[in-house]
This record gives sequence, structure tokens and C-alpha cells, in this order.
Amino acid sequence: MSALSDIAPECLWDVGATLGEGACWDAPAGCVWFTDIKGCRIHRYDPVTNSRESWDAPGQPGFALPRTSGGLVVGMPHGLHHFDPETGSFTLLRTVEADRSGNRMNDGFADPQGRLWFGSMDDAEESSTGALYRWDGEDDPARLEDGIIITNGPAHSPDGTTLYHTDTLDRSTWAYRLAADGSIADKRLFARIEDGAGYPDGMAVDSEGCVWIALFAGWGIRRYAPDGTLLGKVPFPVANVTKLAFGGDDLRTVYATTAAKGLSDAERAAQPLGGGLFTFRSPVAGLPSYRVRA
Repeated sequence: MSALSDIAPECLWDVGATLGEGACWDAPAGCVWFTDIKGCRIHRYDPVTNSRESWDAPGQPGFALPRTSGGLVVGMPHGLHHFDPETGSFTLLRTVEADRSGNRMNDGFADPQGRLWFGSMDDAEESSTGALYRWDGEDDPARLEDGIIITNGPAHSPDGTTLYHTDTLDRSTWAYRLAADGSIADKRLFARIEDGAGYPDGMAVDSEGCVWIALFAGWGIRRYAPDGTLLGKVPFPVANVTKLAFGGDDLRTVYATTAAKGLSDAERAAQPLGGGLFTFRSPVAGLPSYRVRA
């Protein structure tokens, strides 16, 4: 396997996102969905035709994930919404955290059963009002963890028995035993990012069970073995990497979102591609993506 440090990510779309997030490979459509949370935008990129489409959202979209019934589920402040790209319309599906006025949704993924896993966070990044949720597409979302300032990166192991979740400001990624019914238990520390190396953001798991963690203010993406051993890092030309997704026919093409948020004028000038959508080829395939069963 080639060294991760030799990989040179390429910017596919200099979209200029303030806070790019939620890269998601839509296999049936052959495209990548992602959001600009602070720009209140949803983006779609087609790697075959190089087409680029964008839509305005009525709130800050933490994630936009395809649904089995068509359209997408978008997590915005205080709710899950159906988004129809054909009309650009949004319809409320479920209210979430109506009692937490300062919160918004942040990052999510669908598991093989079509369940939606997502987190919330304090938009001011100060109070521990964020939580981790699971939604089965029918009932109200189930709150599984609470008391987190910034939730990030839910993902699961190839065999579906481990759930990973990140507490960004604590620089910690946690692992849980995941049961078939979607319950989690036996929380343990999986990896902690050392001071000065950035903050763990979104993540994805590959076919070998290794966990790839995007680093905000860390200039890249790290790959960890299933036991938490650091295996290497893909360097990026921008500081804030927020989320990655494995795509393409062989699931070895990685798409990664980045952010310009928090950069000074000088830093923005030195990182003109900050906020762009990047890509690189992985030496190992990722896991398939799934649609939300709703």
C-alpha cells in the first residue's frame, strides 16, 4: 500500500464554502452531495459530467442525505426536512430539539438498515447542549448521547457492531458496541487528537475497518486501524477538512469537504482553495453508502 503522505488531494470544485460539510456519495445517482452550513446551501457534484448544482436552504443544513423514497433528508435547526431537488422545496418531517434554541444539526449518515444517525450542537460552540440521535424513519428520533458541545462524524464498522462518534472540542472519537436494534453500549475511547494537531471532524470507515478522520485546523485526514493505532495522514493544502466519503464504482475515490470558517484574511490568501470540494484516490476501498429509509 502506498504511503498516505504521498497522496496529493485535488480541488474538484472551488465552491468557496464557509463551512463545507456532509460529503455523501449517492451511488444510484453517481453524484456527491454536500452542504455549506453557514452559507445555507446544498450542493451536488457529478464526477462524470463535471456538472455542479446548488440550492438555497431556509436554514443551516448540517447534512443532506438521499432518501429511499426520493429526495433527501436535510438536518436543519430544530428539525429533519425533506428536500426535493426538482422543485427546491423543503418540508418538515420531524421536529428535533425545539427546546434548545441555540442548537443546530451537524453531520449524519445512513446505516445499512436505512436508519439515520446524526448529531446536534451548540451553534455558538460554547454550551454542552449537543446530542447524538438515531432515527428509524417513522418515530421521533431517539436521543442516545447528550451533553456534547460539537457532535461529529457518526460512522459504523464493516460488520455493523461498532459505532463511532466524535466529541470535537474534546478532541476525542468514541466507539460503542452497536446492537442489531440500534442501541449502543460500552462506550470507550477510540482515538484522541493531540494538542496542536487539529480537531476531529467528520469521518468514514473503509473496507478493512480502518477509520478515516477529517481534521479541522489539522491540514488533512488521518487513518486509524480498528484498534485505534494511527496508520498515517493524507496531507491537504488547506487547514480545515470537515468530512469525507468514499465513492466511485470501486469505492476508492474519496471526496472531502473543507471550510474557510475561522481563517484570517492572511490565512485565506494563503489557502485560496479553503472551502472547496477535494478528491483523491484511496489505496483501499471504502464502505458502500446507503439511503435513509424514509
